[in-house]
Amino acid sequence: MTKLFATRSALVATMLLLVTPAIAAPQEDDGAPPPSKPGKLISAGEVLSGELNAMKIRDTKNAGKRVAMYQITSEPRRLPAPNGLCDLETGPETFQLVTSNDAQATQLKSFVGKEISVKVDEIACASDPGQMSEAVVTKWSLVKK
Repeated sequence: MTKLFATRSALVATMLLLVTPAIAAPQEDDGAPPPSKPGKLISAGEVLSGELNAMKIRDTKNAGKRVAMYQITSEPRRLPAPNGLCDLETGPETFQLVTSNDAQATQLKSFVGKEISVKVDEIACASDPGQMSEAVVTKWSLVKK
């Protein structure tokens, strides 16, 4: 009986020696990025750069007709007050470009999938349920490179 007790005690002691350093060791980086800092402020008159994407959405104003919606994916940016970070930790990264006429839509169509820059005149957080971006640029002009 004592031999069985000694064997089990030795086994438990060995397991404790192996497990304790693993529990006490500081946790290594698990590949998660460090906490993000809020993006740089973007105000009217500044330039926003990023990749232009296009999506087809249903226009609720024109009886559900499918229309193109253009979006820039960029680094996180903060918007001026009162919009701030748009309820996001770092600020929006996707910006919908609202086209005010067919000429603007045609102009953007040729740049889909490419890096573009636009001068921002009016920008706000997305608020309508159908918007696919985190922020909306309602007035803008394309910056020639």
